[in-house]
Amino acid sequence: MNRITVFRTPPRIVMGPGAIGRIPQEVSELKAEKVLFVTDKGIIGAGLIQPAQEALEKSEIKYAVFDGVEPDPRYEIVADCLDMIRREKADLVIGFGGGSPIDIAKAGAIMATNEGTIADFFGVDTIPKPGLPTLIVPTTAGTGSEATPIAILSDEGEKLKKGIVSPYLMPSVAVIDPELTLGLPPDITASTGTDALIHAIEAYTSVNATDMTDILAFRAMELLYENIRTAYANGNNLKARSCMMEGSLLAGIAFANAGVTAVHAFAYPIGAEFHIPHGVANTMMLSHVMRFNLLGNVPKFAEIADAFSLPTEGLDDLGAVETAIDAIERLAEDLRVPRHLADFGITEKDIPGLAEGVMKVTRLLANNPRTMTLEDAKEIYKAAL
Repeated sequence: MNRITVFRTPPRIVMGPGAIGRIPQEVSELKAEKVLFVTDKGIIGAGLIQPAQEALEKSEIKYAVFDGVEPDPRYEIVADCLDMIRREKADLVIGFGGGSPIDIAKAGAIMATNEGTIADFFGVDTIPKPGLPTLIVPTTAGTGSEATPIAILSDEGEKLKKGIVSPYLMPSVAVIDPELTLGLPPDITASTGTDALIHAIEAYTSVNATDMTDILAFRAMELLYENIRTAYANGNNLKARSCMMEGSLLAGIAFANAGVTAVHAFAYPIGAEFHIPHGVANTMMLSHVMRFNLLGNVPKFAEIADAFSLPTEGLDDLGAVETAIDAIERLAEDLRVPRHLADFGITEKDIPGLAEGVMKVTRLLANNPRTMTLEDAKEIYKAAL
């Protein structure tokens, strides 16, 4: 407590099986007259959004649907979303889906009240005015974006994912309904679940961690590590799915305040250039970045083994860290998440450019527990080949 910190979280969190049935009530509390759902065609095709639409219809609340979100969306998609917000005269945006629809929803809502293009606002605290209210409904236990003041968008010109960080991006309401994740395919469960776990690990080891974020991140690690295998193996296990959603939410609140670190900085260039799913990119880099970072705070990294309930009797802190890293690598194998960059066609000749991309993500490297150089980044990528 030797520094001033600010703790941010959504004003309202509605959580539990069937929570989407509360959407009309939340819309009414926000005094909205016309809602725009922002989602993707996969969510529409799976019928996940239908119960929410039916609930709005029953309450005679008008809505429209923008389903033009793509995976790892280009920032240009925000303009398409904004056009529909204006055309439909929407006064509330509902982000419904994984991280991509959520981030487009948050960005579109901001642009409804601010001049310029979304590319003008990459960075921290660059948005002048609040946007439209947002109600966020995640359909994966992964991004935690329902609880963060952050949006991540792809810049194809620079082959990099870029972040916008502003208190105006914090959702007005988060609706967490684990029933939306029942039957989620195992590969999506794995990649999104490991992404959530990485959010918790990085928040816990960030130089900006506080007692408050540590409590949330530690509990998130417990919930996610304990339940991810069950959710992967039996997608209809509601208890496991509920624990995963709670863990993802807690991790999101933790990293919204403490920040993520170099794992994400390494994931952004390979995700943008080689179109590797975000959770997979993070998982491939996690153990290698942890082995580099652990010297920055060995006792803190050792506590990850406690969160995973791993046997550490007789081990010193370094031994406990290695036990935790081994467990993470075993988890990736159990969940069949790809482990090597070469699986996606990345070769040693790609590494210099990718490493330069890492060094551009200064917002995240500033949170890292160990100072990193360009040569360090190259070596870490080489280890992940």
